[in-house]
Amino acid sequence: MTESAETPSGRTPRKKRMNYGEGREALLNAAVRVVARGGLRKLTYRAVAEEAGTTHGLVVHHFGSRDALIEEAVAHAIRTSLNTSALEPGTGKVADFSAGVSEMVAADPDIQAFQYELLLEARRRPELLPHLRALYDEYFDATGRELSRMLPDGAGRPLTRLVFAALDGLVLHQLVFGGPETTDAAIEELRTLLRLLDADGRADPQSAD
Repeated sequence: MTESAETPSGRTPRKKRMNYGEGREALLNAAVRVVARGGLRKLTYRAVAEEAGTTHGLVVHHFGSRDALIEEAVAHAIRTSLNTSALEPGTGKVADFSAGVSEMVAADPDIQAFQYELLLEARRRPELLPHLRALYDEYFDATGRELSRMLPDGAGRPLTRLVFAALDGLVLHQLVFGGPETTDAAIEELRTLLRLLDADGRADPQSAD
């Protein structure tokens, strides 16, 4: 986001100005990348500014404190992940549940790695736990709502946690080991198990004969 060529006078070009909305989004994405690649300890105003190609002062202007930057980056991660994960397609059909998870990981691994970095850091810094609980409560709620659409008897919190933990583990494994086809195959097995719980309302009458 900086000018790549020198000015005619040979002076170092100034950083480009970003409008408020555009700059904020760019800085949040930069914060996610910094944490994903170097851990939370690497998250500084200067690191975010350098990653975004802007000024240190603009980061301070937008967020005011490092804690505020972390909070907003977590919220940004929630929005991004929920919008792209198909965790809650809203159809109540097993075939639609968590479709595209492997593509989501491949398309933006940093947003996923960011969340796992925060989880590990929370073991050392308990003050991060409220942020992580808020993040995972969003995931649990979305998973629970979709399971309740699929299962005639609904889904309790233990089942919701079990299903989401399976998905969460698959995302982590793909980040570390690769293999999106392995993720897809495992999710299809998960859908098979959900069908055994009478998903999609009722079993196919022809298969019950």
